Amino acid sequence: MLRTRLNDALKDAMKAKDQCATATLRLILAALKDRDIASRSNGTSEGVSEDQILELLQKMIRQREDSIEAFKKGDRSDLVKKEEQEIRVIERFLPKPLSEEEAKEAIEGVITELEASTIKDMGKVMGALKQRYPGRMDFGKASAAVKQALA
Repeated sequence: MLRTRLNDALKDAMKAKDQCATATLRLILAALKDRDIASRSNGTSEGVSEDQILELLQKMIRQREDSIEAFKKGDRSDLVKKEEQEIRVIERFLPKPLSEEEAKEAIEGVITELEASTIKDMGKVMGALKQRYPGRMDFGKASAAVKQALA
């Protein structure tokens, strides 16, 4: 489903002569193809799952956010603008992210449900969060919040 949306969006961007969207979508699809090939060598013939695609998109956004910080330090506003445009293109394919409050409630709920009490339970909690909220939560921030809650 998401893979189809990405391909359709690429076609639309090409027809509209939107260079930024076309380049960004081609980059996404190339990364997807690389992951499909890698998964085939691991014995999976279907390619990557929807959750893995969402994970890839989130990673691409984080990379661009890191680049934006570096470009701001280097006073390269032209490159900052380009990265921000790419982020907007990628975000169109992600589900609505949880707010900070919703994420906090989700983390507390999973900790309570799994009866997690020590830092040793962090893996179980993070696994449950990744399974329940793919593409909707920043798991880097969630990891820090889980660690703080279990410490």
